[in-house]
Amino acid sequence: MKSYLAAALQMTSLPDLAKNLAQAEELIDLAVRRGAKLVTLPENFSFLGDETAKYEQAADICTASEKFLKTMAQRYQITLLGGGYPVPADAGRVYNTALLVDASGDVLMRYEKVHLFDVNLPDGNFYQESKTVTSGQQLPDVYPDKALGYLGLSVCYDVRFPELYRHLSHSGAEVLMVPAAFTAFTGKDHWQVLLQARAIENTCYVIAPAQTGFHNARRQSHGHALVIDPWGVILADAGSAVGMAIAEVNPARLAQVRRQMPALEHRVF
Repeated sequence: MKSYLAAALQMTSLPDLAKNLAQAEELIDLAVRRGAKLVTLPENFSFLGDETAKYEQAADICTASEKFLKTMAQRYQITLLGGGYPVPADAGRVYNTALLVDASGDVLMRYEKVHLFDVNLPDGNFYQESKTVTSGQQLPDVYPDKALGYLGLSVCYDVRFPELYRHLSHSGAEVLMVPAAFTAFTGKDHWQVLLQARAIENTCYVIAPAQTGFHNARRQSHGHALVIDPWGVILADAGSAVGMAIAEVNPARLAQVRRQMPALEHRVF
């Protein structure tokens, strides 16, 4: 791994595929102009705000999302993560799928989200992702990239399940990607602390692109896309506006933290 800039993009996606892809392209262009080599898009980057419409249009959203990711990665010569979009599955259902693509447009990793968000929140919002989404059956892989390091992948609600990240660090992960559409209600109390915990306990960088703002009359996302170093220090925070968090991933810093706090070497179980 060499030092490089990683960008966690922050979007306000809507139930409008064309508008979302245009917003994503604008942010990718800005991130590349700032020097980013690894660019990450949040969960539901291509469609958010109407679950029935997303389900009904899943095939079109899937095709457009994958074409977009491959085209953008090639055009800008970057490694690009699409943090989550619907991919048709059996029995008329979908997978919530994240895709990592390299500068040649080749797929490096595909991950089908395993932990589904079925939660009744005190603010009156009820989420039942499992109504239309099939849980993935495989833990995410780690991709060994010579330039960017060992990359581990997850999606949103996964961040509450530390065993998934222990699996990734045990598999050699150095950079953990956590694309999300975290709710405003839970995000204000849990988003930052969960991401810092995953960074600290695994001595990994964390890149967390996010959704922000209102996607319809009721659904609101927390924002605060983050880049966090292996000590848990927040290197960049996108705040609540559309934009990005961008910061350096530095192998010397990674080695320093792991030397000073060799927790991974001390694991008993």
